[in-house]
Amino acid sequence: MNQSKLLLPEIEKKVSNLFKTISDPTRIKIIYLLKDNELSVSMIVEALEMGQSAISHQLRILRDVNLVTYEKRGKEVYYKLSDDHVYMIINQAVDHVMEDYL
Repeated sequence: MNQSKLLLPEIEKKVSNLFKTISDPTRIKIIYLLKDNELSVSMIVEALEMGQSAISHQLRILRDVNLVTYEKRGKEVYYKLSDDHVYMIINQAVDHVMEDYL
């Protein structure tokens, strides 16, 4: 077998970790909320009707794998997607799943 077609083990691990991270429904909702907007934690809490600690936990996980970035402004923390690839990954998955509904 041609070894040049295989990914490096560290890349495989990061890709696997990325999919594990985005496999959570709440994280998918957060990514969708952030697709066009930079939002404060309180805005995300309100939109998802969840507690702040639960949302903060999910945001920390997304931050740990570089899917979101944040900026602190006074007492509020604002989040946005790290780059366009983040939404594109989710959107491609949604498009694939939606094929079954068309």
